[in-house]
Amino acid sequence: MHDLYFENDKKRGGLGNFVWLVSEIGELARVLRTEDKDKMKEEVADVFAWLASLANVLNIDLEEAVQKKYPGKCPRCKDNPCKCQLLHP
Repeated sequence: MHDLYFENDKKRGGLGNFVWLVSEIGELARVLRTEDKDKMKEEVADVFAWLASLANVLNIDLEEAVQKKYPGKCPRCKDNPCKCQLLHP
């Protein structure tokens, strides 16, 4: 994503990229109401791409951040698989 879009993403800035991410999340929400698996895949990919773009603009290594927060176990209960309630508060 960095090589492909960073120059445009940088011009858009953090807030601009966040707005696009939220827009793509909305599109994913609409598609989830259907049974169109191909469209779901496309929208999940778009959400991931915009999240990566936002991380790039904010100078955050997405892989490093995820590995630090989720080091192979739940950050709350410290178990794998997670033993927390179904929905975290």
